[in-house]
Amino acid sequence: MKTIQWYPGHMTKAMRMMESSLSIVDGVIFILDARCPASTFNPRLKKMAGAKPVLYILNKADLADERADILLKRMQSQGAEAIKINAGKAASKRDIEGAIARITEEKRARAASRGQSKVFRFMVAGVPNTGKSTIINLLAGTKRADTGNKAGVTRGKQWISCEGYDLLDTPGTMPPYFDNQTFAKRMAYIGSINDDILDMDDIALGLIEDLQPRYFARLNERYGKGEGTPLEILDAVCRSRGFLIKGGELDYDRGERAVIDDFRKGRLGRITLDSPEDADSMKF
Repeated sequence: MKTIQWYPGHMTKAMRMMESSLSIVDGVIFILDARCPASTFNPRLKKMAGAKPVLYILNKADLADERADILLKRMQSQGAEAIKINAGKAASKRDIEGAIARITEEKRARAASRGQSKVFRFMVAGVPNTGKSTIINLLAGTKRADTGNKAGVTRGKQWISCEGYDLLDTPGTMPPYFDNQTFAKRMAYIGSINDDILDMDDIALGLIEDLQPRYFARLNERYGKGEGTPLEILDAVCRSRGFLIKGGELDYDRGERAVIDDFRKGRLGRITLDSPEDADSMKF
């Protein structure tokens, strides 16, 4: 697979905007993808937060399997305030607000001792397509932030008022360099990197190869073939779906898109890409 690098110009501007806004927020909420929380963890964002309280939200838990629970516990054992949710469920609002109350408990107590009632401000940050805007809309109780299923929907900052606290929605930001290409691949699989700059042959075949060891049965159930080379499985996808072009040749473009779309939309079942050991790379 070709080396993945993606850091469009607007992300440099976004990082500067976020750095300048940190002085006016009380804490940071980092949104991660529950299928690959270590891969979607941006150490630069963590460093930028400094000593401010941080809440980590592992979103899209409905698409992840039991390994996400192990990853969550690993993060918590390292001292991270972290929860796992599905932003599509209304009950997740209660879980998030409970966690927000925990990370602001000390500040709220100090304000109360002075007879003050403080409205806390939080910056919401993360790599693209992890569901930042969906979570903001859940907390606000209405659609206030733009959402989408592709990287780069949010481009500017916007303040969203919620009951008792304010949220600063920020653009998705990537690390400027992908030192860990395994993590970069996983971000490509979940759609955090713009598909338009990727070689989709590499992404689809890489995804199949990475799924085979642990999710062989899922591939076999969905496509009628889980063994063999990734290309042989892609052949099976094209044949089973009738993806053909003129002359009866296999339409690999449609087959590749089908595999990636099946994974992203959960049609292959609940999958976690990161291993529990990957959580050890996250420094809290």
